[in-house]
Amino acid sequence: MPERGEYDLYHYSPSVSAAAVAIVAFAVLTILHMYRMIKTSLWFCVPFTLGGIFELVGYVGRAAGHTHPGSLILYIIQSIFVLVAPALFAATIYMTLGRLIRVTHAEAHSVIRVTWLTKLFVCGDVFTFFIQGGGGGILGTSDPDKVKLGQNVILGGLFLQILLFGLFVLVSIIFHIRLRKQPTQESYAPDLKWEKMLMVLYAVSAFIMIRNIFRVVEYIGGQDGPLLKVEWPIYVFDALLMAGMMAIWFVGYPTLIRQGKPLVSDNESGMQLPEHVSRTSMAVK
Repeated sequence: MPERGEYDLYHYSPSVSAAAVAIVAFAVLTILHMYRMIKTSLWFCVPFTLGGIFELVGYVGRAAGHTHPGSLILYIIQSIFVLVAPALFAATIYMTLGRLIRVTHAEAHSVIRVTWLTKLFVCGDVFTFFIQGGGGGILGTSDPDKVKLGQNVILGGLFLQILLFGLFVLVSIIFHIRLRKQPTQESYAPDLKWEKMLMVLYAVSAFIMIRNIFRVVEYIGGQDGPLLKVEWPIYVFDALLMAGMMAIWFVGYPTLIRQGKPLVSDNESGMQLPEHVSRTSMAVK
């Protein structure tokens, strides 16, 4: 088999300096998230932290691709890890809404039964994760037909992810409107930052949605499309957006819904509630 041409895989020479900036940014953000997750014991944020690690590994692969442009394994690593990282971010984002609904005792305001809400979105998210990962693995082949197949598989995963996010945002907005019109007693607690947490969910969802739309346009253009022939779009519409999304999530971490209050277990939901909220709800019962 003939050796691959120097830039056959990338169509350009991957920038070391751009990759280095991304590596530093995602390394710092991931360490910060890992620290905060451990400090607060919010283990449902593990997928989010893993997403940061995936981004980091992906851009390390891109940096290495500068000196080894013909390396198939490096190309696959950078392609898959950067591609599927947002699916990991999304898993934590989906789980946060379910916890927010429970902590406000506003299950009646959710258009999807809360016991099914997290399962529906997270299972769908896992499905898109494997679809995109499988498609990314096919891209490394030299067979044009298989490359086209890989792109179509990735497109299917991206379209499904966009559909899930659209449904998620719709469910969140309806819940938001209903809770504002008919607040629960728990939602009045001054330290329960439920509305602020929803704003954070909207913001990070918008960043991921924009990124996914960019990726769809990128893969629709094909291997010889304008967005795959140059490198800057992946940093502007993927790396920058995902780093910004991680920064927003760090500032608006899910601890906002319990703002430093000690937690106690709620007997009915099995969730942990702020101590002052749990005592209030018990008194009402």
